[in-house]
Amino acid sequence: MSAGAFLRLSRPFTLLAPAAGMASGSLVALGTLRGRPGVPGDADLLLGHLPQILAGAALAALLNASSNAVNQVFDLAIDRVNKPDRPLPKGEVTIRGALLFAAATAAAAVALAWRLNPVTLWIVLFTALVVYAYSGPPFRTKRFWQLANLTIAIPRGTLLFVAGWTAVDGDARLGSMLLWVLGGMYGLFILGAATTKDYADMEGDRREGCVTLPLRFGVRRSIWITAPFLVLPWLLLPVGVLAHGNASPRGIFHAALGFLLAGWGAYIVRLLLRDPQSLTAARTHPSWVHMYLLMVGAQAGVALGFWVLP
Repeated sequence: MSAGAFLRLSRPFTLLAPAAGMASGSLVALGTLRGRPGVPGDADLLLGHLPQILAGAALAALLNASSNAVNQVFDLAIDRVNKPDRPLPKGEVTIRGALLFAAATAAAAVALAWRLNPVTLWIVLFTALVVYAYSGPPFRTKRFWQLANLTIAIPRGTLLFVAGWTAVDGDARLGSMLLWVLGGMYGLFILGAATTKDYADMEGDRREGCVTLPLRFGVRRSIWITAPFLVLPWLLLPVGVLAHGNASPRGIFHAALGFLLAGWGAYIVRLLLRDPQSLTAARTHPSWVHMYLLMVGAQAGVALGFWVLP
């Protein structure tokens, strides 16, 4: 079992979004403090919290690596059909090795959260339970189309951003409307976007009794069900700006960003609908790549608006 095999087991490309989402939550939390009485200047504010930001990004990536390993252990029969080149089906990593890797990376993530503060630790522990429930027994929520995407969206969308916020702010502003609106925005997007990974896995999922959205409703109908979640959540940004009459440069930037992200989401829907049946044949459909990059772009753009503009 080589280091390269464990690296592939972690699926490194998928670690970018959790790390970026965690950092984005931290940067937004700090950005809302800029200019307040008693708050240091931007450089000091950022540098003073840099250890927490980096620790948060690292723990998010580690927890996601653990989740990926757990998923591949319990999806081994499915991956033998859908993804035979992965380390477990190819025999490059044993089940015991994958579980030890998952335990080690999860423990490292929890240790980093413990070093940050209690509220972040509890969020990370709950998140670890939910991501396990998606793949592992006795829950294995991926078998049920009603629960599968929900148990992806809560930890990887909403709680990821909330954990990033608390990593630098603790529980001081857990009641912030901004925190939960932005966290909800990401969660709603993931609620629909998670389906894009299911189309190429339909054969293996069918054999193993995992009733995903495309298996329950068919490919084209499932696209129409998920389409609103790829577009509408981003309109929370311009709607929020308009509702609060925020004509500041930051407000205008976030409104424009929301329309841009909604347009990108609409383009993903177009990709999905252009040739629905091709979704079931491709290992990695372009729509999944766009979905992933859209999420990272949103996380970066929202955080940027709180630091570059007044």
